[in-house]
Amino acid sequence: MRTNETLITRAIIDRYFEKLKKTIEVDVAVVGAGPAGLVAAYYLAKAGRRVSIFERKLSIGGGIWGGGMLFNEIVVQEDAKHILDEFDLRANPYGEGLYTIDAVETAATLTSRAVKAGASVFNCISVEDVVMRPDRVVGVVLNWSPVEMAGLHVDPLSIRCHAVLDATGHATEVVHVVERKVPGKLMTPTGKIEGEQSMWPEKAEKLTLENTREVFPGLFIAGMAANAVFGAPRMGPIFGGMFLSGEKVAGLILKHLEEEAEGR
Repeated sequence: MRTNETLITRAIIDRYFEKLKKTIEVDVAVVGAGPAGLVAAYYLAKAGRRVSIFERKLSIGGGIWGGGMLFNEIVVQEDAKHILDEFDLRANPYGEGLYTIDAVETAATLTSRAVKAGASVFNCISVEDVVMRPDRVVGVVLNWSPVEMAGLHVDPLSIRCHAVLDATGHATEVVHVVERKVPGKLMTPTGKIEGEQSMWPEKAEKLTLENTREVFPGLFIAGMAANAVFGAPRMGPIFGGMFLSGEKVAGLILKHLEEEAEGR
């Protein structure tokens, strides 16, 4: 069988647009494909929900790849060991209550398992705005990241969803949009983004989980974004809190979707 260049092009276009059309209306839009976003997407998709992940960069995995200062190992504490087991990640004990895992294996495995569970990943796509109806977030507004980087005037497209998860890390990209443009206040002490504090791993790991929650109707936060929004410290290359945050927010969103369905 002959395979020419036009057939290859047609195959890529047809299959991509099939995937894209399925994401116009989903249950959950996850913004940011770092550790918290990927773990959340996995558990949501595993529960049978329609999940799409939008990642600004070409690569998937957020801050996992570089480990600590390009030493591609990361640390996870005992509390999150069950998630490593769930993803079949090889964990090596180190000291009391800590494990090291290979950063490259982790990023690749989380991505693969999320996709195999049913989540769709769209890389090189930025979320530049949200859709409101009338006092809650009901969707996200998308554009190609290179369009944004080049400063081109190209109108975006939008999708609808029942919940948005901001897992964009330090940048808190979606929450920044909501704070700046949407009427009302965030569910923080000041009603605004509190801002990230300097590193304190032990405290930050605990607060990452505590701060994982709904921060505006229809908008949830997880991972480092949760700490940045609520004014907690950063934690560096220890990732147990990120994984646990992804697991927790998936549960919160599933409950939110069930309650929304009962109210319709």
